[in-house]
Amino acid sequence: MLNVAQYTNLDLDTSRENGVWVVTLNRPTKRNALDAATIEELIELFSTAPRRGARAIVLAASGDHFCAGLDLIEHHKEDRSPADFMHVCLRWHEAFNKIEYGGVPVIAALKGAVVGGGLELASAAHVRIADASTYFALPEGQRGLFTGGGATIRVADLVGKARMIDMMLTGRVYQGQEAIDIGLAQYLVEGSSFDKAMELADRAAANLPLTNFAICSAISHMQNMSALDAAYAEAVVAGVVNTQPAARERLEAFANKTAARVRPNATA
Repeated sequence: MLNVAQYTNLDLDTSRENGVWVVTLNRPTKRNALDAATIEELIELFSTAPRRGARAIVLAASGDHFCAGLDLIEHHKEDRSPADFMHVCLRWHEAFNKIEYGGVPVIAALKGAVVGGGLELASAAHVRIADASTYFALPEGQRGLFTGGGATIRVADLVGKARMIDMMLTGRVYQGQEAIDIGLAQYLVEGSSFDKAMELADRAAANLPLTNFAICSAISHMQNMSALDAAYAEAVVAGVVNTQPAARERLEAFANKTAARVRPNATA
């Protein structure tokens, strides 16, 4: 069990027996803006989660907003040098890489502002759920800034280079079905995004951990490879995952026609 007292800007709930953790950004008066201390807490938590028994993680937020991005007040007060801010950005990359490549499914329950660095954080999650209040933006252009936490990698991958450039140049805001259609989130709910996130996390946690590790780590690595290298890596990963002893009972259930079948009217 993690020592939850070590976190100041995150709330951590590891009490569920199925291994679903809830990690909550807890700076509501700052719209959960990410300061340097919060980034360090994210690095520590997501670095240790895989080996501490997390089967799935719901990334939530206190207050009305998911995350308003970089803590601009801290940034202004620190008056960092170019080299100093470069290292800040590298720590952001470390945190978000731990989320994307850590091998534990991370499901983001979005609401309110998912802006700037908040969108960079959300884009590192494997599944994103928006509610009616959720809006997405990259306002860096209007603030004299440039993305530093991976938007050029992850957000551009989600929505395409042209849309990302448009968002940054013009301050365009996406929400509702339009945000889903361009790929900023996979789900749009009328009620609570947290409730939907918990439902999906429970479902993911029921998978075999090694299978989830491959889904939530190997796919991202393969996307960084040439097609030829990715094909080779996929074959190697499939060789390991598809012969794991823990899968034998599930395969036997399928062979015996006692396993649940995929139905066209199944809802996600």
